[in-house]
Amino acid sequence: MSLKTVAKRLLSYVLPHKAGVSLGVVCFFLSAAVEPLVPALLKVLLDSGFKAELGFPLWVVPLAVIGLFAVRGLLAFCGTYLFNWSVSHAVLSLRSDLMRAVMRADASLYNRMSPGVAAAKVINDPQTATASLSRALTTALRDGTTFFALLGYLVYLNWKLTLLSLIIMPLLAFVVRKVQRRVLSVGTQAYESQIRLVRIVDDISRAWRVVRTFDAGEFERKRFDAEAQRLRRTTLKNVAAAATMTPLTQVVASLGVAIILTLALVEAHRGEATVGEFVAFIAALLMTISPMRHLTDVMQPIIGGLIGARACFELMDTPAEPDPGTRELDPAQCRGDIRFDQVQIVYPGSEQPALRDLTMHIPAGRTIALVGPSGSGKTTAVNAMLGFVAPSSGRIQLDGLDIQEIRKTSLRRQFAVVSQDIVLFDGSIAENVAYAQAPDRPRIEAALRAANLWDFVQAQPEGLDANVGANGSKLSGGQRQRLAIARALYKDARIWVFDEATSALDTESERIVQQSIEQWHGEKTLVLIAHRLSTVRNADCIYVLSDGRVVESGRHDELMAQGGLYAGMVRAQAME
Repeated sequence: MSLKTVAKRLLSYVLPHKAGVSLGVVCFFLSAAVEPLVPALLKVLLDSGFKAELGFPLWVVPLAVIGLFAVRGLLAFCGTYLFNWSVSHAVLSLRSDLMRAVMRADASLYNRMSPGVAAAKVINDPQTATASLSRALTTALRDGTTFFALLGYLVYLNWKLTLLSLIIMPLLAFVVRKVQRRVLSVGTQAYESQIRLVRIVDDISRAWRVVRTFDAGEFERKRFDAEAQRLRRTTLKNVAAAATMTPLTQVVASLGVAIILTLALVEAHRGEATVGEFVAFIAALLMTISPMRHLTDVMQPIIGGLIGARACFELMDTPAEPDPGTRELDPAQCRGDIRFDQVQIVYPGSEQPALRDLTMHIPAGRTIALVGPSGSGKTTAVNAMLGFVAPSSGRIQLDGLDIQEIRKTSLRRQFAVVSQDIVLFDGSIAENVAYAQAPDRPRIEAALRAANLWDFVQAQPEGLDANVGANGSKLSGGQRQRLAIARALYKDARIWVFDEATSALDTESERIVQQSIEQWHGEKTLVLIAHRLSTVRNADCIYVLSDGRVVESGRHDELMAQGGLYAGMVRAQAME
């Protein structure tokens, strides 16, 4: 994506707040209009102020000087504030769009981007990009308007000398273009190195137990230091490239200033200009140097800001999760009958299918179990039910409807899932149980009682309002799992999926949770995935998967009588 395209897209976020931008620009122009009044005042003082009679009261001079600077400062402040007020709204809109893009993105995004990098891109990139651009554009407006106001005054005083200075413009543009290319190249490298560094820190913070268990602290420190050193070098190159802009452009600009100054002295020597006119011209000319210097410094933050904005838009353009469905399911009318018909699923980049012609029926209100060795396709089957992966061939039906015809939000509304990877949110116990739903304290208590967690809640000083910490860090493994079960129970969906839901529980807690699950037998469709086969003995039907297909099915007693794969797994666990 070219920087020109990035600038246009970024501008679309500012345009809704153009009133603030417009008022800010007006303030900058008014502030710039005050600037030439300073050398003009010097001209009047030199031409009239040193005569016997001043022609105006003496007290007017300090008041005029103070007034000019006060008005200029006030207008500059108003322009800066109004401009940044509009930019802050643009940042808010940009962050919101980025968050929406992340939430609707296809699963492939989460496979290639760590949570830390995603957080940095959503939170930091919009602020960093717009802050750099805001400062640069504020400088460009403040000093640009000042420069052109002074240039206009110079044209008014002596248009011939002023136009003569324009001969250096082609050389100045050439220098700026060369430096700009270098800054863009090195700035992109620095940004990519920074993202890699964020990814390393994210890995270490998420896997700190693994790092310490493997005594890999020194290894990770070296990995971090190597990337940090690379970032330091690229940042230094970026600074060096940007720093050459100012001296090079000032040297080129000094050629024009030197020419004008020399010719102005010649005219003054010939008596073609008064002392006041000469001093006013030279003062205005010298006053253009400061804004010109500031203008040459804006290129690096503008390029840096556009690089950050480009990263934002690239994330925003991530393909959304495909959702061809158009039909809505009424939760009150959903029965929960699921049927797999010759379903085959192949993950991208994999040669072997995760599911091979899988055919099975999960009747409404029945409890079924999926068992089998690791990699047999149990979790893939659940992901397929929820629409996270689409069948390469075959179809999955819910209440006789192909799930591809159902909108994904409507489809997933019919499921409550407790997976083996427990995810909790930094909030209270009540907020985690009633996640994304209207809180109802009696229902929350009932769900916690059913999950065998109510005694723990009552022992907390804050009760239901006790904070669980980041991802349940204040809870034990079993408590985290029971809280996730309570959340699924609270949702009261038609279909419940428990993927190793009781794996972290002790025998007594597992028995209590199993009893609370079994009380819904006949009312809810229950799908149990378990390696601990004692938890699936009472299922209406057990499907044994191997290599992505059903190899055995039936009740526990029937499968044990067959003496096949399931019976072998049960005997192996009994021996353990």
